[in-house]
Amino acid sequence: MDRAVVRRRTLVAVVVLVVLGLVAAGVAGALRGDPDAETVPGVDARVDDASAGCGTPAGLTTGEHALVSGGVERTYRLDVPAGYDPDEPHRLVLAFHWWTGTSQDVVDRLFYGLQPLADGSTVFVAPQGVDDAWADADGSDVTFVDDVLREVEAALCVDPTQRFAVGFSYGGSMSHALACARADVFRAVAVLNGAEISGCEGGTEPIAYLGSHGVVDDVLPIERGRALRDRALRTNRCEPQEAPEPAPGSGEHTVTRYTCAEGYPVVWIASDSGHEWDARGTSREPTFVPGTVWDFFTSVPPAPVPAATS
Repeated sequence: MDRAVVRRRTLVAVVVLVVLGLVAAGVAGALRGDPDAETVPGVDARVDDASAGCGTPAGLTTGEHALVSGGVERTYRLDVPAGYDPDEPHRLVLAFHWWTGTSQDVVDRLFYGLQPLADGSTVFVAPQGVDDAWADADGSDVTFVDDVLREVEAALCVDPTQRFAVGFSYGGSMSHALACARADVFRAVAVLNGAEISGCEGGTEPIAYLGSHGVVDDVLPIERGRALRDRALRTNRCEPQEAPEPAPGSGEHTVTRYTCAEGYPVVWIASDSGHEWDARGTSREPTFVPGTVWDFFTSVPPAPVPAATS
């Protein structure tokens, strides 16, 4: 609902009553997890229209939380940064687990290594998939994400122009599904060894995109990751460019940064690794993935320029 309409003092009484009725219906729908309820503000929302949780004490704490989405009780794990300031809009990162993984696994891995890099700037969420997977049957997982965003942003101070998604394997596929279905909600996604398993409803709007894949991945071969990258290249109107990849056994990785429509970068990482999120050059080197993903997320401007058009 347009909040400016509510603020207008010149409306006649009957219109005010209609507006209030619509608000009540929207709130009730949101509590039911109704996908037709009031939608999550898009990525082009202004910071001065920050989430409803700004300016009040935190309404959620670090730990596991449950909500009903589509008639099913679902859970997610939340990390509220130490020293949380309710007057400061925070980034929001949703991190999705792999098949047979759990939200706790993501927490244990420090949200794919991003949490230590955030320096208190970011609220992290690890949603839990049904049967430890992200099939997104009939859009149920995308709706679940919508419901999580509503709940978290009603309770915490979030910058609606700085929402991000990251995931590995099946979780990477879910991140890609959000790139397709919620490009107007998330600013960027990072897909780590993913494929189109969770579907792609929409997929015509640009979104900042990072893909990382191992050249010797024998679970989801790199060709499947390239297909997701190529979709992003088309959607973001990127210029043709060679993307060199390391030879198996080389212990190397390459990073290709494409020239795309302003505000919608695409980055492709290919590494001499298998099916693993924390790729590295050798077993003794620290993984380069978290730093590259974090630099990507923090490099995109808070709000994009007008969407690229075909």
